[in-house]
Amino acid sequence: MKTVFINGSPKKRFSASAYFLFLQRLFTGGQTVTEKLRTPADHSRILEQLRGADAVVFCLPLYVDGIPSHVLRFMEEMEAFCRQNGLHLNVYCIANNGFIEGRQNEPLMQIFEHFCARSGLTWSGGVGIGGGVMLNVTRILFVVNIGLLALNTLLSVINTGSFFPQEAWISFAENAALLLYFNLGVLYYMIRMGCHIRKGTFSGKKYTRILIPSFVFIIFADIFFIIISLFEGGLFRGWLAKKPYEKI
Repeated sequence: MKTVFINGSPKKRFSASAYFLFLQRLFTGGQTVTEKLRTPADHSRILEQLRGADAVVFCLPLYVDGIPSHVLRFMEEMEAFCRQNGLHLNVYCIANNGFIEGRQNEPLMQIFEHFCARSGLTWSGGVGIGGGVMLNVTRILFVVNIGLLALNTLLSVINTGSFFPQEAWISFAENAALLLYFNLGVLYYMIRMGCHIRKGTFSGKKYTRILIPSFVFIIFADIFFIIISLFEGGLFRGWLAKKPYEKI
């Protein structure tokens, strides 16, 4: 069985879509191919990978309650390609957004459902994820925790000769368990959808989110986006930054 995973995030690196796609691949098995879709130059390469495939999994962010425009352009070409070559793929979708509720992805799921009906493909369901940006941060924090554990172990070896500093390992275990808890909803539905992909069956539309209270999410999200805005050229992503003068 061959499954083609398409990362539809426009970001070059560290995207939430890449994180969720990596997780889904862990629970899918069989022959898997991962492609990144960012520009029209990627279209022909990805379309050729669809030959002989049994399923395709789109992983992408929610943009203005819909699909990013560069992915829509690819879907138009994919529709014609599948019709011309008689392809009948099972289509799955993993959508994520920056809001807390995964159900915000429902309009995007409906677009894929109609796309499949128009293209002669089989709509097989998907997972809508809320708090995608924050969940993506958890993987970075996990790597940081591993680094801190390695550093504390090194210091322990130098100072005491012990390779297992108890406090450092306890702290690592506690932090890892907390990060795992945040991702439990995502992991459950991806394991479930992985089983359906392997069987070629309909998984339904399921929605989940980062497992923290909404009021806590809002506080941390506000802090995060203010910091990001400042690094992107000024408050509110450069809204107040000086703009170049243009002659009309």
